[in-house]
Amino acid sequence: MFGRCINTYYIFVTALAFLLSSCTSKPALMPTPNVFLNTPYLESKVPVALRKTSMKLIYVTDRAVSQKVGQKYNAKRSSSMAYGIAKVNFEEPSLPWNELVAQSNAPKRSVDLGYVLEQTEELGRYPMSPYKFTQVQGRLSIDKSVQEKKQFHENELNKIVNDQLELSTNNDVILFVHGFNNTFEDSIFTLAGIWHFLQRQGVPIVYSWPAAAGGITGYFADKESGQFTIFHLKETLRALFNNPKIENMHIIAHSRGTDVVTTTLRELIIENRAAGGNPRQDLRIENLILAAPDLDFGIIKQRLMAEQFGPAFGKITIYTSQEDSALGLSQWLTNTISFGRLNTQDINVNEREIFKAAGNVSLIKVPTSNSFIGHDYFHSNPAVSSDLINLILYNAQPGSERRPLFKIENNFWLLNMDYLIAH
Repeated sequence: MFGRCINTYYIFVTALAFLLSSCTSKPALMPTPNVFLNTPYLESKVPVALRKTSMKLIYVTDRAVSQKVGQKYNAKRSSSMAYGIAKVNFEEPSLPWNELVAQSNAPKRSVDLGYVLEQTEELGRYPMSPYKFTQVQGRLSIDKSVQEKKQFHENELNKIVNDQLELSTNNDVILFVHGFNNTFEDSIFTLAGIWHFLQRQGVPIVYSWPAAAGGITGYFADKESGQFTIFHLKETLRALFNNPKIENMHIIAHSRGTDVVTTTLRELIIENRAAGGNPRQDLRIENLILAAPDLDFGIIKQRLMAEQFGPAFGKITIYTSQEDSALGLSQWLTNTISFGRLNTQDINVNEREIFKAAGNVSLIKVPTSNSFIGHDYFHSNPAVSSDLINLILYNAQPGSERRPLFKIENNFWLLNMDYLIAH
């Protein structure tokens, strides 16, 4: 009987690992969002210097350097945090820019837009953590030499960000944190597509943590690595918060990446408030977007809502789907309510009042999916990606003409699959 239970457990864990994994066999530009079927993706909206097929994204990672040919970083952990530039292009070497623009307006493409990662250039590496520190009369301070190195790399990272800001027509940063079983390359390709359809506005930054351990215990290994990476993500965000040239930050987190992000931000918000700050002003996070969050709603209530998490942001947008098979299995396995499959009846009167008081939280229900697994819909589903684009580019309110969502009740909105498709 015990052996049968163990076998059943491993079957479900293996299924969960498969469902939560990145299952795209060939990386390619995400489908054209519905928004560009009515209002074309125009060259004139893209900054002049960025009108080329290739895309350069900034990355920060605490993955270990890989010894495998053709792979820069792997799923192992590094105690030092690296940063650099990743250059994405398309497999078709002669693809002209005007053809990419045309295909960016096409619901069905006549050209294969498969990706290649042309170059990954590491430009710097922070000191190893934990940092050496000294203690004098009960006061702690980082060792001077370590602090100097850390400050040097923070300045260098922000120089790279500022160089990219010079090319943009706004001073925003789009930071993406991937989920379980995503490789370094997966995370780069995902943000490349989103940034391309954001008309290449703002500075794209990928934070890639040591996920994709693989194997039957891979989900749990990745989950622990998500805790390992918290300090490094805090260091990354502190550097960006210290950059006065950044006006707004838009943070997109997916799947297990939502736990990494919310845990990190919770600690930074508590830290900021304890120092007498105002996190809404000091952190300048306009949008926190949690896509298919692989989070226990009970933990969300006690660790985030109880800490008055919401007022620290301009808007918090949570994309949920009852058809997310991966989160459905996770929910069954843990016997919890998954935040990514939340329903109106899962929220009690007290929690409704808290959401209402925050005033900036929107839970967007995606009723259907265009894939069997339905976990990557935030970029693979043209209706959902359209809402994401209108939220970031135009700061559009839910239910407005630009974001035609239908209010269900309280903070819940329904996103239909014909979002922005003319009838």
